[in-house]
Amino acid sequence: MSLPVNTMKTETKIRKEIEALRHLTTAQLKQKYCEVFGEESRSNHKQFLFRRIAWRIQANAWGGLSERAKRRALEIAKDADLRIRAPKNFLLDTADVARTAEARVAPGADPRLPRPGTDLVRRYRGKDIVVQVRPDGNFECDGRIYTSLSKAVTAATGTRWNGFTFFSLGQRPGVKHG
Repeated sequence: MSLPVNTMKTETKIRKEIEALRHLTTAQLKQKYCEVFGEESRSNHKQFLFRRIAWRIQANAWGGLSERAKRRALEIAKDADLRIRAPKNFLLDTADVARTAEARVAPGADPRLPRPGTDLVRRYRGKDIVVQVRPDGNFECDGRIYTSLSKAVTAATGTRWNGFTFFSLGQRPGVKHG
């Protein structure tokens, strides 16, 4: 399919105009945006400005959306229940108690840990380090209770350790322990 000669000239002219946009600074693009759209742009994003201006140049040359597409866009916009910004009196109104709820979610157990009651065992410098996972989320080692696995391992070895690293827990995705 070939284009008429005058359409090809128009296309070449538009391509050159769009290519010239690539060499403009952001300030120059904002000025060009104002010329093309008839309003200031709030954006300082060079790529955004370039794309919008290029689209508008093409739309002005070959026509924008069809009337059918414009009507459909308006229909969709009327049905949209979308708010970009909160209303000005947003903080002044009191909240409707019937539509408001407050709840706290308890943190779940770490998925890297085995089931409560499991003994984690590792030989370290000739000594077996045994830490039991307790049902209350704590850890027991040598008869003492610790709030974290790392604290239990550090107390048992005398060296700071990440408990999960020490017992090689959770290093392979998808592997469940316990």
